[in-house]
Amino acid sequence: MTDRPLTLMAVHAHPDDEATGTGGVLARYAAEGIRTVLVTCTDGGCGDGPGGVKPGEPGHDPAAVALMRRQELEASCDVLKISDLEMLDYADSGMVGWPSNDAPASFWQTPVEESAVRLAELMRHYRPDVVVTYDENGFYGHPDHIQAHRITMAALEMTALTPKVYWTTMPRSGMQRFGEIMREFHPDMPEPDPAEAAAMAEIGLPDDEITTWVDTTAFSGQKFDALAAHASQGENIFFLKMGKERFGELMGMETFVRVQDATGAALPENDLFAGLR
Repeated sequence: MTDRPLTLMAVHAHPDDEATGTGGVLARYAAEGIRTVLVTCTDGGCGDGPGGVKPGEPGHDPAAVALMRRQELEASCDVLKISDLEMLDYADSGMVGWPSNDAPASFWQTPVEESAVRLAELMRHYRPDVVVTYDENGFYGHPDHIQAHRITMAALEMTALTPKVYWTTMPRSGMQRFGEIMREFHPDMPEPDPAEAAAMAEIGLPDDEITTWVDTTAFSGQKFDALAAHASQGENIFFLKMGKERFGELMGMETFVRVQDATGAALPENDLFAGLR
């Protein structure tokens, strides 16, 4: 036995990702006395600037945006009671196809092994019992999300650690409900073209392929407030338009696929720490 606390490490791409996909589990497990470690890989410099100015538009200063987003990230961590924040501070690569994808200092252009060595050092330091990141497609194809997945899996191979490992996902039933709510809030929203609709239909997983369903309803208010802390990106955070009550209805369950486990905990499970306590 050891006095070392049970530890959750979440590896995310940008400031605000911690709240969207894992804000509930981070808040819940912090409340249960588990150490929560957030690793944010990029500086978020491709986000909106003051007044909603977009990357590439006059007045958009990536360095100033990165500083602003760092402050917002720290505020989000306070809301979620995250124990430890680690930033790798790679340059935000932007959305797929943006010129920033090709910037030599961007996260997307940094060799996986180079970033994985740094992450492996953090893993050896914190010795997480559970590690959470994205699937191989970064959930929806964002270059930095894909890179976060790659360096996480590579870093795990570099260590002798055997944590439970999870990839974030969403049930297809939840994706359908999300689409209905978006149309409710935007009744004039045009129907997506067939290619876009087909791509959207591939996001997430069939409900019966999800291994882990964690009820975080009691912490949905914290999750909402953590998202709201990223005020500069409010135009891009659709969930904030719902209000807390509707947000809790839609976002009170966080779902994952378990891809590594040495505990033998039965599936499906409702706790990332099943078999560990």
